[in-house]
Amino acid sequence: MKKLALALALSGAASTAAIAGAPGGKMADPVIEPPVIVEETRKSTAAIVIPILLLVAAAAAIAAN
Repeated sequence: MKKLALALALSGAASTAAIAGAPGGKMADPVIEPPVIVEETRKSTAAIVIPILLLVAAAAAIAAN
C-alpha cells in the first residue's frame, strides 16, 4: 500500500512539474510535420515522337535535294 501511495504521489508531482515548467503553466502545442507528397511522373509520348518527326523531316529534306 505504501508503494502505491508513493507511486501516486510521484506521478502527481511529475505531472504538475511538467505543466508548471511550460510557459504560462500550459502545455506547449505539438509540432506537426507536414506530410511529404511525392508525385509520380508519367512518361510522355512527345519525348519519342518529336525526335522521330525531326528525323523524318531531315530525311525528306535530304531526299528532296
